[in-house]
Amino acid sequence: MSTDPLWTVDAMVQAMDATRTGSLPDAITGISIDSRSIGRSDAFFAIKGDNRDGHDFVPAALANGAGLAVVASDKRDGFPKDAPLLAVPDVLEGLRSLARAARARSPAKRIGVTGSVGKTGTKEALRLALAPSGETHASVASYNNHWGVPLSLARCPASARFAVFEMGMNHAGEIEPLTQLVSPHVAIITTIAPVHLENLGSIEAIADAKAEIFRGLVPVGAAVINRDIPQYARLARAAEAVGARVVSFGEHAKADARLIKSSLQADCSTVQARILGADVTYKLGAPGRHVVSNSLAVLAAASLAGADLALAALALASLMPPTGRGARSELRLPGGNVLLIDESYNANPASMQAAIALLGQAEVAAPGRRIAVLGDMLELGPTGAELHRGLVEPVMAQGIDLVFCCGPLMHSLWEALPSERRGAYAETSAALEPQVLAAVRAGDAVMVKGSLGSRMGPIVQALEKNYSRTAIAAPSRS
Repeated sequence: MSTDPLWTVDAMVQAMDATRTGSLPDAITGISIDSRSIGRSDAFFAIKGDNRDGHDFVPAALANGAGLAVVASDKRDGFPKDAPLLAVPDVLEGLRSLARAARARSPAKRIGVTGSVGKTGTKEALRLALAPSGETHASVASYNNHWGVPLSLARCPASARFAVFEMGMNHAGEIEPLTQLVSPHVAIITTIAPVHLENLGSIEAIADAKAEIFRGLVPVGAAVINRDIPQYARLARAAEAVGARVVSFGEHAKADARLIKSSLQADCSTVQARILGADVTYKLGAPGRHVVSNSLAVLAAASLAGADLALAALALASLMPPTGRGARSELRLPGGNVLLIDESYNANPASMQAAIALLGQAEVAAPGRRIAVLGDMLELGPTGAELHRGLVEPVMAQGIDLVFCCGPLMHSLWEALPSERRGAYAETSAALEPQVLAAVRAGDAVMVKGSLGSRMGPIVQALEKNYSRTAIAAPSRS
């Protein structure tokens, strides 16, 4: 990892056509849009969001150690004359300009990731897989939107060999400007699922919106596409239309990155696969069939980017589910422990079924139970009630003992459940929380999931607060 400054101020001024004011440092070490977590000598970008204006936090950022702040020219007079500032006509556009400069100076192979499910997990798996072959930069958290992607690209060090960027959307036309900015060498679509139906209307429209990622590919770039989904041919045509090389992954006999055999265990998986003609056997530190599938895309992309395939596969033994997306911990109760699976960050029908399957794999000994705590899946449009009711099938198939539901949409599942599988129902997560706390007992495995707007995270936090928590590490590589 390079210890060089991220940007010289001269380079920032040139890239953004900025005006200098105050006593500025020679260089900055990082970029932030959050005054609370600003690093010493970072540049603070005063982004104007839907609810807050970053200009209101410039004094706090500078007081907390920021080397300089990037502000809008028409806001410049609101700060002391000696404040270390770079003034630009529009702060977000200034960030995009700096991102373009980062791309122009970087020799890194860039990989873009999108899909209805598994974007963040795949991005984190790529971070792990690529690192043994060279310095790897990847977007933090889920910085995958109109400000998160340029921020992640502008943060890319000139010394990086690989760079990974997550791209998300909930409307058509949102991914194209992101991929045009990044200009990836490899673009992955993990899968297509009924997500954001309220905005997009059909699964075909979702596929077309995700396929926008191919429009930013470098000439003769590679499109890595899930061959096991019904939309594969549609996505492949979109990739071919821009001259991309199509590389498929999955269980399909003709997949370029093909699953030969896998063993799904409660806390990990072992995989045999053929990746672009090379046979590999590896362990995944995170469990789940969907993780196995996405690991094929990860290794295909790593190979296409020039990484060492054997080292990439070996690194995946250290894979851990991201917070809110399957992270596991043990809660200590009188008489024993409870396995807590935190899936509270977001939800859609595909990820909900995957999470229920993970709970079904959890090892419990009598009298322990598998308990699902589920909140509404949002943005599903008129099919919402039907898609919630349909979860009764995976609940039954995976042997889930009790289901706790909250939210008006989840009432459809509650009504469809057999009486012996019903834990409790409430209109809100806050009302459901005490019922979950009262029900949990030693030996149980509890999975909490719902869309971000259904606020399932506080239930996870309440469980962790009431019972001491120990995070579960990835299995060893042996």
